[in-house]
Amino acid sequence: MSDIRFVMIGVGVLSIGFIVMALFGTQYQDITIQTKEFSECYDYTDENLPVKIDCEKQLQDRNLMFAGVFGILVAGGLALLKGIRGKWDNEVKPEEMVGPGGDKKTSDEDKDDS
Repeated sequence: MSDIRFVMIGVGVLSIGFIVMALFGTQYQDITIQTKEFSECYDYTDENLPVKIDCEKQLQDRNLMFAGVFGILVAGGLALLKGIRGKWDNEVKPEEMVGPGGDKKTSDEDKDDS
């Protein structure tokens, strides 16, 4: 695969990771604050009635979500790094070049070989 494709894939995957973090990370913000400040955690429904929830389960869900996002970000970073450090077009072998002057054999030499 071309190196520029790895750069584009890396930037796309990194963007997706940050978007997932922004969309789904905010729901765990209040759980973190409640765990640090209070001994009990509550979830506030649309009717503003607090519902007692298990703090440990919510923290475990938060950690799993952050681990998933971290995995996405690492994958995007590795793809970006591979694209940046890759073998670019200036390192193409002469026999793989296409276009004028790319093939070092002339048609006369091809006839002599056969």
